[in-house]
Amino acid sequence: MAYLRIGDGDLYSEVAGAGEPVLLLHGGFCSLESLRAQSDVLVAGYQVFAFERPGHGRSADIDEEFGYERGVADTVAYLDAVGLESAHVVGYSDGAIIGLLLALDHPGRVRSLTAISANLDPTAFTGSGQETESGQAAESRQAAESGQATESRQAGESSPAAGAEPKPDVERMHYDRLSPDGPEHADVVLAKLFRLWTTEPNIDPKDLARITAPTLIMAADRDTIRPDHTLLIATSIPGAQLCIVPGTTHGLVAEKPDLISTIIRDFLDGQPRRSNQTK
Repeated sequence: MAYLRIGDGDLYSEVAGAGEPVLLLHGGFCSLESLRAQSDVLVAGYQVFAFERPGHGRSADIDEEFGYERGVADTVAYLDAVGLESAHVVGYSDGAIIGLLLALDHPGRVRSLTAISANLDPTAFTGSGQETESGQAAESRQAAESGQATESRQAGESSPAAGAEPKPDVERMHYDRLSPDGPEHADVVLAKLFRLWTTEPNIDPKDLARITAPTLIMAADRDTIRPDHTLLIATSIPGAQLCIVPGTTHGLVAEKPDLISTIIRDFLDGQPRRSNQTK
């Protein structure tokens, strides 16, 4: 556990295990805790690298707006900082979008790509998923899909179905516990994420044909990303595998952690081995 100077900020980083390198990229309003189950499985056969982007987990926020291009730049800088020429990339939600862009713009850095619940543009949201990275992020994502935010969404309140008991917002609890900016800063982060999700990404599906890394595209059958959009991503990448996880929502990594971890591990185990080349 350490902080690395990446760009103009100190970003929290973890490295564990031994073997070929795997880089985990978390989702929006998430910390590394959201992928802890997957990390715990992968460290048995791989060296797992992970960091928290600005405004997430243990990394302090920045004054600038969030952007996926900055996410890619920070990821490349992180790989350089830990001495990795390339790694297997496993990204979830916002992290999956960053993974797609990384594979497009920096193909030599990506040994393989697992993209979980990614989208190419803001029109991909269905608004049908009940859980995302966190209950509060779910409200912002659904507001992004509808193009508006209510006061409760902006304030980060969840809206359970009538008569249903509200579920604990696990990622908000992680944020309150981990963020160096303090619990009250969460609304600032959520507002920035809302602006991000309503304007980015803007990836032309035709460009995905340039991805050369072995790729696994995964999503939930009740995801906030439309199933046809996930299919479009998979069919646009040469040779990509597609996995739709039944009985799950956008929070699939937490809802079926063992299954998701097994699928990722099986995909990685099927990739050619190479030496751990460092920069």
